Amino acid sequence: MRTKSVVPRLRAKKRLFKRVKGSVGGRRRLLRTAKESLIRSGVFARRDRRRKKRDFRRLWIIRINAAVRQRGIRYSQFIAGLDKLGVELDRRTLAEMAVVDSVGFDSVVESVRQVLGLPESTAVAV
Repeated sequence: MRTKSVVPRLRAKKRLFKRVKGSVGGRRRLLRTAKESLIRSGVFARRDRRRKKRDFRRLWIIRINAAVRQRGIRYSQFIAGLDKLGVELDRRTLAEMAVVDSVGFDSVVESVRQVLGLPESTAVAV
């Protein structure tokens, strides 16, 4: 007697349709279209998980650059000074300091200024 894989197939279809819930039209109702859209969405999700890291790093660099330019230093000088000081603050923390804790960020900038031998605060008024 021939065996049929009805139950496992139905279970697999049910799992798949559960994952495409929220889609519109055939993407939600038709098996082949649902599979295709699920695969495609997975590819986009993987790509964007990696892209998110790049985008946030870019944002932090922009924020730090703006903050240090207000205090009269270029971003590259600031990072080089941090490297000479041996400060291990990452860009995320520095960007957060620039926005939230300006006094702490000022002290970091001043210490970088001293290490690089730059003149005292030639800050640009904004």
